Amino acid sequence: MRIIMIGDEEILIGATDHVSYATIEQEQDTSVANTKGEIHFIIKSSFPLVVTFLLQYLVSVLSVFAAGRIGSKELAAVSLAITTFNITGLAIYQGMATSLDALCSQAFGAGMPHKVGLYFQRCSAIMLVITLVLLVPIWWFSCPIIYTLVGDKELAMMCQTYLRILTFGAPGLLFFETGKRFLQAQHIFDATTYILLAVAPINFILNWLLVWHPAYGLGFIGAPITLVIVYWLMPLMILGYVCFIDGKKCWNGFERTALTNWGPMLELALPGVIMVEAEYLAFEVLTILAAKFGTDSLAAQSIASSVGALVFQLPFAFAVTITTRIGHYVGRKDGKSAAKVTKIALACTSAISMFDFLVVFFFRHIWSRVFTKDKNVTAISDVILILVAINQLADGLNVAGSGLLRGQGRQKMGSVLNMISYYVISLPLGFFLAFHVNLGLKGLWYGLMSGVFFLSLSQLAMVLTTNWDSVIIESLRRHDH
Repeated sequence: MRIIMIGDEEILIGATDHVSYATIEQEQDTSVANTKGEIHFIIKSSFPLVVTFLLQYLVSVLSVFAAGRIGSKELAAVSLAITTFNITGLAIYQGMATSLDALCSQAFGAGMPHKVGLYFQRCSAIMLVITLVLLVPIWWFSCPIIYTLVGDKELAMMCQTYLRILTFGAPGLLFFETGKRFLQAQHIFDATTYILLAVAPINFILNWLLVWHPAYGLGFIGAPITLVIVYWLMPLMILGYVCFIDGKKCWNGFERTALTNWGPMLELALPGVIMVEAEYLAFEVLTILAAKFGTDSLAAQSIASSVGALVFQLPFAFAVTITTRIGHYVGRKDGKSAAKVTKIALACTSAISMFDFLVVFFFRHIWSRVFTKDKNVTAISDVILILVAINQLADGLNVAGSGLLRGQGRQKMGSVLNMISYYVISLPLGFFLAFHVNLGLKGLWYGLMSGVFFLSLSQLAMVLTTNWDSVIIESLRRHDH
């Protein structure tokens, strides 16, 4: 681990020459994070993550685009299948992997590199069992469930076909999610950027070749086959990166203990799933309710969700960086630096939130017309995007607060706050305002914004009043297992 001196203080940076871990075993009174150095590190580390998340987001979007070139039925089937897969698969993988945000970064900061590899293996094993035992049957026999929701037998069968094929790529995706955390815990943030930059043209070529090529195209089923190939390419490239470039210092070989003692990891993983699923499902419910106001409102809601998802990548990338940073300082038993980085992170997040607000607010007319030329839709969208812009002021702090809680290993508290925010405040209030006060789509967004502002303020209160001694003691307890 490189220690760079700035003034009379030092900070941990980089990931390419972690030769000795003695320097990160100091007690918390030996050094305190340097403000300028921390800001530089966070910004530098966040940039490749922004690119990473955007590219990963576009992987499935390209599948929808490819299907749309075949026909409207195929477009609807792929969109519905990917939504189903994201809720029942990707969200669970991302939620389970939040346990590694705390465990791997804290172990690395504590100078226990072998445990980073052990935790990666253990989390991957748990997720693989959940996939094979629980998720695969859901995907394989999804037609009756989807038919109940949409009432279209042919569409439901097409979705089931897509999900059955995608099942073979699910293990690859879960290994990619855990592999990302394995690298990020070592401050290796740019590896997945390079990997996804390499995968992007392959994804495009495969979609062209397998979906709509006049001679070799397979049509509809070519779209999920392409994703299966891409989902396996990504973790295989991570494996190659670790073997030949950087990251193997935390790999101690396959360990049988990864198949035991799952309890402490599940204590973090299950609340992590609740945190992620709560937000995923809330936005899906919002879209379903928006359909009650007609196709124009539904289209405007789709535009608002797409723009929100796009600008979300910036604070989310920032949150991943600070999650790892906080975890490292907790692992070092350096509560003073963790507290200082928390304040730095919140200050930087406020600036990012303001930037997102300005981008959405002042360019809202452009955003609307990028998606459609329909004047009725753009008129509604222009109004809703104002609310999306205001929501960014709170959502940025919400994302940062969640990241800080994950770095501390307090996913359980985060899951409780998320459930209250979305299902006690956002959805009930939004439903009341939309259908009983007759505010329509605006009412749904007023409800959502209220919940997000509550979540931001409550998480802000939690992280600013953190008892760092308790967090460090709890971290030590976990790593004793």
